[in-house]
Amino acid sequence: MSSASESPDKATATNPLKHPNSRIAVLTSHFTATMSSEKDAALAAAAAPPPADSPTIFDKIINKEIPAKVVYEDDKVFAFRDIAPQAPTHILLIPKIKDGLTGLSQAEERHCEILGQLLYAAKLVAKQEGLEDGFRVVINDGPDGCQSVYHLHLHLLGGRQMNWPPG
Repeated sequence: MSSASESPDKATATNPLKHPNSRIAVLTSHFTATMSSEKDAALAAAAAPPPADSPTIFDKIINKEIPAKVVYEDDKVFAFRDIAPQAPTHILLIPKIKDGLTGLSQAEERHCEILGQLLYAAKLVAKQEGLEDGFRVVINDGPDGCQSVYHLHLHLLGGRQMNWPPG
């Protein structure tokens, strides 16, 4: 609370991080508060990787245990807005069933269909979001690729001029 006279309700109304059910508070609780960058988050995730079949924050979003701003959903793909956008439009697309796809490097021939569906869904979402002038699709894989959640996901970025090289 910012002052001794401020009520807890007023404090949570002015600072959503203090409300235990706020989307930001729930999501940030899954990451260490001392992580100052995506690189730090990726290194921490790689240092103690969970078993491939253990639930991730994305599984909790799919199951509606954690709220998200959903922009697209079909029987295999789930897409929602990133809580820390790196562009005016920043959407994450994930397979609803992980099936061992913790990252792209774990893909097997049996995953070809879902990989194609994720890319096609990215095209549909880009059109829905009005990204006629272009967009970027990114897959981070492993610690050097800055992957912080070990559930394959695509980043759809747009709404501004992208730079090259990207990172």
